[in-house]
Amino acid sequence: MKKSIYQYSLKRTKVMEFREHEKLNMPKNVYKFLKAIKLDEEEQEHMMVLVLDAGSRIKAYYTVSIGLIDKTQIHVRELYRNSIIYGASRIILAHNHPSGSTEPSSDDIKVTNAMVKAGKIIGIEILDHIIIGNGFYSFCEAGKLEAADDCN
Repeated sequence: MKKSIYQYSLKRTKVMEFREHEKLNMPKNVYKFLKAIKLDEEEQEHMMVLVLDAGSRIKAYYTVSIGLIDKTQIHVRELYRNSIIYGASRIILAHNHPSGSTEPSSDDIKVTNAMVKAGKIIGIEILDHIIIGNGFYSFCEAGKLEAADDCN
């Protein structure tokens, strides 16, 4: 009987530049970043995590899950695994709606609440969850994110 052994690695690729004062603590800046990496052009739902340092500057981002045209599945362990490895202080969740609608589904709300609770336990704060389509929806701006005190 054979057992597969996997090598894990961290690969770093520069995708854009932000000015020193530009932080991802404002939904419009997150939207600008998501547009730059073309998340709004994906034909399937992609759930992503933006990893931030204590000053809300982006350190890295990664895709947690790629789903179907109208949904994706994610689990807490997959969402936080790389955040812990990358030394995240805070994170922002983001996903696209290929339909163009930015309204959160009941599943979007349920998953976000579960992730916020888990983040409190492990000490990684979720600043926002952005849905991108034809425009964007910010859970923080809509007052739907318990953890965030201020979105601006």
